[in-house]
Amino acid sequence: MAGSFSQTIILGNVGKDPEIRTTQGGMKIANLTVATAETWTDKGSGERKERTEWHRVSCMNEALSGIIERFVRKGSKVQIIGQNQTRKWTDQSGVERYTTEIVIGRFNGGITLCGDRQSSDAAPQQSRGSDAQSRPMGSGGSMSDRWSPEGMDDEIPFSPCFD
Repeated sequence: MAGSFSQTIILGNVGKDPEIRTTQGGMKIANLTVATAETWTDKGSGERKERTEWHRVSCMNEALSGIIERFVRKGSKVQIIGQNQTRKWTDQSGVERYTTEIVIGRFNGGITLCGDRQSSDAAPQQSRGSDAQSRPMGSGGSMSDRWSPEGMDDEIPFSPCFD
C-alpha cells in the first residue's frame, strides 16, 4: 500500500462545558464530549426512533483550545475534524483500559462553531478594549484576541453546517 489516511468528521452538540487543562510545558488542551444522533422510522411499527452516540474529543492545538475555552459551551453545535486514536492506560486499581477519541492535532484537524441551541445572549462576551482594536494585524497577539463579532448580522449567505 502506498500510504494511508485517517480522518473523522462529526457534527453534533457539546454535552457539557469543555474541560481545559494546561500541560507541564504550558500548552493548553481542551477535552469535550460531542453527541451525534441517528434517527429512523421503524418499518414494523412506523415509530420514529433515535440513537445517540457520544464522542470524546481532545484538542491538542493550543490556538483552537483557546477558542474552545472562550466560545464553546454545553449545547453548542460544532463540527469536528480530527483523527480517531485509541490509547491504553492503567486505572488506579491496575486494570488496563482503552479509550478511543477524536484528536484535533497541532497541525491537522479543526473545529467549526455552527451556532448554539441556546440563545446568542448566552455566548461569552469578548473584551473590546481600545488596545485590541487599534493594533495593526502584524503586531503580535493571537487572531482570536483581535476578532470581534460587532457589525456582523445574523443573516448568513451560506452555512457550512446543517441542522
